This record gives sequence, structure tokens and C-alpha cells, in this order.
Amino acid sequence: MLARAYLRASTDEQDATRARAQLEAFAEERGLIIASTYVENESGAKLARPELFRLLSDARPGDILLIEQVDRLSRLTASDWQKLRGELDARQVRVVALDLPTSWMLAAPSDDFTGRMFSAINSMMLDVLAAVARKDYEDRRRRQAQGQAKAKAEGRYRGRTEDVKRNAGIASMLQAGMSWSQIQSVTGASRATVAKIAKRRSP
Repeated sequence: MLARAYLRASTDEQDATRARAQLEAFAEERGLIIASTYVENESGAKLARPELFRLLSDARPGDILLIEQVDRLSRLTASDWQKLRGELDARQVRVVALDLPTSWMLAAPSDDFTGRMFSAINSMMLDVLAAVARKDYEDRRRRQAQGQAKAKAEGRYRGRTEDVKRNAGIASMLQAGMSWSQIQSVTGASRATVAKIAKRRSP
């Protein structure tokens, strides 16, 4: 049985590959073969994630999308989550998450009745955890905004310090004609960061 591991972190400062060993150990215990691993530093609140959709494009019916936690796959709004669910269902890709034990049965051979039963249970649990992940995201954003507003009112807020050296390097790579994907690979910067630097260079 083939699995495709998906590793995501929200920012450039976070290590998206942190859970790789856990996913590999889980796959080995259950006799899964990880066909490929997809890594990106993008917000889970965004539907447009290049590596996630490359995974879906590569996947074949019956493949497993293996993740550490449901929030690695989705912190999406309800409408965007339904769009992603639609893609998963259309491609017949099964989601198995280490933090969702009901999904583990999808990584094991089973008869048709058992497979359908656990698929239905897993779908329901995925919807619940995706909603919880979105609420957690919105709650944290609200607390951050409240903290920043208070700090600004007290004259303490300065914002995030720009990595001038890294961004200068990105600008030089863009000038040299390197692709955005190549720059991301070399610098570890997010696509949004590369886009921001590219926009600065535009006349």
C-alpha cells in the first residue's frame, strides 16, 4: 500500500520536516511504502498550497495521504475545506493522521464492509478536527491582534524584524534568473516571501 507523506509548517522559521521520522516509523510499523514526501512552509489556512496539490496530482486511487496531525492538512474555512475534501474524494485518496486513531484502519487491509464503515467514521472525524483546527487558528489570530493593538497603544509594538541579508540574497537570485522554486529550495523562504521581494523589484 502506497503512502504520500505531507509535512507542513506555517512560517520559514519553523521546521516543516520535524515530524518526518514519526511518519516514517508509522509507515514501517504498518507495512506502508512512502512513495514520496512533500514539504512546504505555507499557512494551513490557505487552500493554494503548491506541494499539497502536487501530491494530489501525483496520487493514484487508493493512495494514502499521511500526515502528523489534521491541522497540518487544514486550518481552512468551511468552504475551502469542502473544496479540498472534494479533491480528496474525487481522487480516492485516503487521509491517515497520526493524531486520528480512527484513520489508522484505512492503512490496513480490510473487507469491503469494514473499509466502508471506517471510511465513513473517519470522514466525520476529519470534518470535526478540521473545524477545531480552524477555530484554534481564528482564536490565535484574534489574541495576536488584541496583543498587537495593546502593544501599539502602549508604544511597544515594532513588528517583525526583516531578514535583510536573506532578502538581499533572494533579490540577487531573482536578478540572476533563478526560478521561485529554486530560490525556495536554496533559502528555505516561503513562496510569499519570494513574491514580496519580486514585487519590490518590479518597476
